[in-house]
Amino acid sequence: MKIALFATCIVDAMYPRTARATVAILERLGHEVVFPPGQACCGQMHVNSGYFKEALPVVANHVRAFDTDDYDVAVAPSGSCVASVKHQHELVARRCGDAALEARAAVVGAKTYELSQLLTDVLGVTDAARQLGSHFPHKVTYHPSCHGMRLLKLGDRQLKLLASVAGIELVELPEADQCCGFGGTFSLKNADVSGAMLEDKAANICGTGAELCTGGDASCLMHIGGGLSRQGSKVGTLHFAEILASTLDNPVPVAGDVQLAGGRR
Repeated sequence: MKIALFATCIVDAMYPRTARATVAILERLGHEVVFPPGQACCGQMHVNSGYFKEALPVVANHVRAFDTDDYDVAVAPSGSCVASVKHQHELVARRCGDAALEARAAVVGAKTYELSQLLTDVLGVTDAARQLGSHFPHKVTYHPSCHGMRLLKLGDRQLKLLASVAGIELVELPEADQCCGFGGTFSLKNADVSGAMLEDKAANICGTGAELCTGGDASCLMHIGGGLSRQGSKVGTLHFAEILASTLDNPVPVAGDVQLAGGRR
């Protein structure tokens, strides 16, 4: 299968290791990964803030980059960005009166998957240790991001994949379904509320005794990681794609060079 990688802005700019891990996982399964060069922002922050007119050219650019027969499916290591592609792009085009773009956006959205969706629903991965060689001997807790949980209905796909990694000690996060407080521009416009939500999330993470908090959205992990770092916590954050990509022979480091809280290395 030929799979197009939708890297997303934040992964491309700040967490490229997550993109490389995604490619490594898919290539390990025998698939070809391509990178549509015209891709940029998906426009979700514009839409979430109500700027539909301003989002239109951003949506059009994404559709232009991915509206091609040169791949079978597209994948992104981000529930929020995939939710935007699948649920917001048609809406933006429709609200702005562009029926042609709306139709093309529907085609692109139908071919786009969040990483755990693609692995479980399309590629049939149920045992990461056996099928991917995943090995990660560390104590980890898991935060399910809001867009993946509520818009994409990912359920426990990410959690089940993590649980099937060899050597991992997965500990339950109290109030896991509560928002971390990021929400894109929400954290800027409502900084005090966002900070209070983050404090609750960080306290629950630290209470698990985990070395790392993982999840499926780099933006949420960046927000959580920054909060943990400011508190002086030694708990780091790491995208679940990197945990799946980690093997016994080529382990992902968890100290020194790992993406720690707030993206420090």
